[in-house]
Amino acid sequence: MARFDRYILSRLMVLFGFFALVLVSVYWVNQAVILFEQLVSEGHSANVVLEFTALSLPSTIVRVLPLAAFVAALYLTQRLISDSEMTVVQSMGYSPWRLARPVAVFGCLVAFMMLILTHVLVPQSLEQLRLREAEISNAASARLLREGVFLSPASGVTFYIREITPDGELRDVFLSDRRQAGREVTYTADRAFVIGNGNEPANLVMVRGLAQTLDLETDTLSTTTFADLTYSVSSLIEESGLGRQRLESTSSWAMLSNFSGVMERTGERPAELLVALYQRVQQPLLAMVGALLGFSALLTGEFSRFGVARQMFMAVGLVVVVYFFESAVAGGAEASVGAATTIFVPSLVGFGMVAYLLHKASRTRKPRHRRAEAPA
Repeated sequence: MARFDRYILSRLMVLFGFFALVLVSVYWVNQAVILFEQLVSEGHSANVVLEFTALSLPSTIVRVLPLAAFVAALYLTQRLISDSEMTVVQSMGYSPWRLARPVAVFGCLVAFMMLILTHVLVPQSLEQLRLREAEISNAASARLLREGVFLSPASGVTFYIREITPDGELRDVFLSDRRQAGREVTYTADRAFVIGNGNEPANLVMVRGLAQTLDLETDTLSTTTFADLTYSVSSLIEESGLGRQRLESTSSWAMLSNFSGVMERTGERPAELLVALYQRVQQPLLAMVGALLGFSALLTGEFSRFGVARQMFMAVGLVVVVYFFESAVAGGAEASVGAATTIFVPSLVGFGMVAYLLHKASRTRKPRHRRAEAPA
């Protein structure tokens, strides 16, 4: 590459890294706060929160990288113009198409990073997140051992603990089981213990309590006092299972090598599978479009004392138009297998805009020929 190309590319990569770090941090912290409130309120530890936020990081990066590439190209081009570096380079004979070469290389690098994310890292992280969600949702300790809160771990079951001592003793336990038709059983106990192995407690042992059974058909109540009573913890919790595999957590290689098998596991139609696969190529292309739009839009303006603010607003508007096309074709692309390829329309529109802007900039920069003087 020429020295000018290396100079532009190095500055683009530095700015891209900075803006990507800032945008990912802001977006990720916002998600982490919501996730932290949800998981901690359900009784999970800080390690689980950290694991879930780390697994959500690749999908966050994929959303942010196209915007970071656009902002980096826009900011650098504005600086080159304001510092007159662009004017010096253009006076040496560099056309807008030639100036766009390092930006195109930069867009290809960002697209390559996104291809790795969309095809490999994001599906793996989402699949691991799906497995951990199913595992966590079935963990009895996290769902039952919360003091001062009425819990409903399963339909028809209400569970309450007033206090949990540092020794693991449960004080003032209340358990209502209404799952059997025509019958309600309520257990109250002064103390209780969860006894089991590892992270999956097996039994809830209640000490010195009362069992009240209400027959709804005969409207009779019978009570039984007990010194100790063992209740199966697993019977209190509805096993969530893994559920269906989602397309987002399915690798691209699995879609290509076992198309029908993925359809059966996910329950999706062929058009939806193709759209999901094409979307993993479309997103990196949008990163290239964003970088080139941020650069080419600023080249269309002529010198002005007010800078290139108008061209910057135009660049932002063009990016909004591209993403508007993306939203518009998303639903129609899943209508049929033949319509799935329309998912690439936003990228084609974006590249068309870039070509038009560079062509316009080339015409603007051409010197005007002097008119021939009329003979005396």
